[in-house]
Amino acid sequence: MKNGFAWWIIAFLLLVLDVYVFQAVKTVSQHQNSLQKNIIQGIYWGFSIVTIALLLSMPYLQSLQTNKFFRNYIFSIIAGLFFAKVVGSSVLLIDDLRRLFTWIVQMVAPKNTITTLATEGEGAIPRSVFLSWLGLGLGGGLFGTLLYGFNNKYKYQLKRITLTFPKLPAAFKGLKIIHISDVHSGSFNDKTAVNKGIDLILQQKADIILFTGDLVNDRHEEMLDYTNVFNRLNAPMGVYSVLGNHDYGDYLNWPSETAKKQNLEKLQLLQQQMGWKLLMNEHVVFERGKDKIALLGIENYGAKGRFPKYGKMDKAYPGTEQIPFKILMSHDPSHWDAQVKTTYPDIDLMLSGHTHGMQFGIENPYFKWSPVKWMYKQWAGLYEDGHQKLYVNRGFGFIGYPGRVGILPEITVITLA
Repeated sequence: MKNGFAWWIIAFLLLVLDVYVFQAVKTVSQHQNSLQKNIIQGIYWGFSIVTIALLLSMPYLQSLQTNKFFRNYIFSIIAGLFFAKVVGSSVLLIDDLRRLFTWIVQMVAPKNTITTLATEGEGAIPRSVFLSWLGLGLGGGLFGTLLYGFNNKYKYQLKRITLTFPKLPAAFKGLKIIHISDVHSGSFNDKTAVNKGIDLILQQKADIILFTGDLVNDRHEEMLDYTNVFNRLNAPMGVYSVLGNHDYGDYLNWPSETAKKQNLEKLQLLQQQMGWKLLMNEHVVFERGKDKIALLGIENYGAKGRFPKYGKMDKAYPGTEQIPFKILMSHDPSHWDAQVKTTYPDIDLMLSGHTHGMQFGIENPYFKWSPVKWMYKQWAGLYEDGHQKLYVNRGFGFIGYPGRVGILPEITVITLA
């Protein structure tokens, strides 16, 4: 989106929406006196003009050394307004289609057969006014919800789950795993809040901590100020990690391939310095007496869109064939359907992240929904197929939109039974 022409197209679309929604503003303000009407309409257009001006300034803000977090707020507000107006306009369109239908019927039907097509009781609110209020209310509600979501980005929630596996060796029954994913340290701006999340993890006294990728947004430097936060993580069996799609720096224009490669090497070194064991298409075996389990970790393997397939199960898997219980760390949950279930049916538990639950949705004990489900079949929580299980963490951090609505940042506590 660095192309200035693309921003002008978006600005034009936003202006078209502004003009369309303005018809509803005029409708609901029609009974106000002249001064009140001018104030309402003036505020609407003033806000719209400022929004479009900020949108067109985005390419310049990106080229300047402007605070990235500040830019994300501006972009999120603009995007929120855009989607709010789309939602509101969809309701207004219903009223316009109704009126178009009425007009067509009036034009083609014999006049003496039509007395009225819409009888409204005396004092009733005209349908067009009602739908205008409804459209503005829904759009305003969505925008307000997105603004409220700014407060939720550090509201870490514990998700406790017990998973039963018949093949789990007796010595490992009761094993407590902390699963976190998608830190995205480049988005953080509150070190104290992040430290509270680490405190919450340590309070669980897990046997092992597993991180399933996306430590940064793009650059290893994003983690430098947070190494003394995340190096606090420790567990008796260790802290293990894998890479996510953002960790490779694939979304930046690097001056050279060497610079990109060095960035990844420095990120790997940072994890080593924090005391984490980064698994790069490899595995580790844990033993308790005569019982064994294997932990496999692969690089990012995405089966959706243009996400890379750096992960190599054919390197990580050999040597685990005779281990009775296997856990796989793989960042992208689409890997489960694409390869794990079909080619590696003896992988008992796969842990992933990546989707963030889109940081937006509805979730309660009986129902969960997010727009991300239209792209990912497995997008949050537990999924099962026969004896195999997949758990998708909703993410510890955030990216793009600096907030969360409905889908809160997650620390998963998994107990094996």
